[in-house]
Amino acid sequence: MLKTTLIAGIAPAKFDKHIVSNLLLENGTEDAVRQEKLLIGVRNEDGAIYRLIGATKHNSFMNAVEELFDLGLSDELEDVEGTQEGCDAIFSET
Repeated sequence: MLKTTLIAGIAPAKFDKHIVSNLLLENGTEDAVRQEKLLIGVRNEDGAIYRLIGATKHNSFMNAVEELFDLGLSDELEDVEGTQEGCDAIFSET
């Protein structure tokens, strides 16, 4: 199961409902989600990360990444080594 949280004070993206309906997500606190092994950030239309998705297992992380690609989102860290802004992947609308 993937854990997720919305970051307080940042507006969700218009496409957020598609993420929630396509991925099996369990709501958690921001601290709990940040403690997961792998972290996915999702940017809104203003370029701010508004949602974090945490995965304990690499398999769960890869399934989430695949679903986000299927929704037409792109991973800005796809060709980058390491993490940025604490995330292993950062998805946004292209």
